Amino acid sequence: MRAVIDTNVFVSGIFWKGNFCSQIIEKWKNKKFELVSSMEILEELVKMLKDFKIQMPDAMIEEWRNLIIENATIVEPTIKLNVIKEDSDDNKFLEAGTTGKANFIISQDKHLLKLREYEGIKIVSPEEALKFV
Repeated sequence: MRAVIDTNVFVSGIFWKGNFCSQIIEKWKNKKFELVSSMEILEELVKMLKDFKIQMPDAMIEEWRNLIIENATIVEPTIKLNVIKEDSDDNKFLEAGTTGKANFIISQDKHLLKLREYEGIKIVSPEEALKFV
């Protein structure tokens, strides 16, 4: 199974242990599924971690960045989508999913979840995703 994890799932899972998001991250770290990501998604995650209300040391942010780069399939989307009009920034997850032939996009974002599926890629919450990994 291949999945794109939204940055909001990473942030929630990194800062709060025991929730559905942290369980998804643990499943990925234990190689229960393959993570598909892009440099654009990674840049957003780094920015979110740096700007988050709970301060995280730069060294720890860099550790997370490296962990993802070393343990994910990093794709370079060749398409620019405009599927999610309400928040066009969310299209990067669809672009990575399509390019990386993902089975799932795991997100807590209402714009993505509202789609439910795109080009055969199921868009699910972390709780739903746990049923598949």
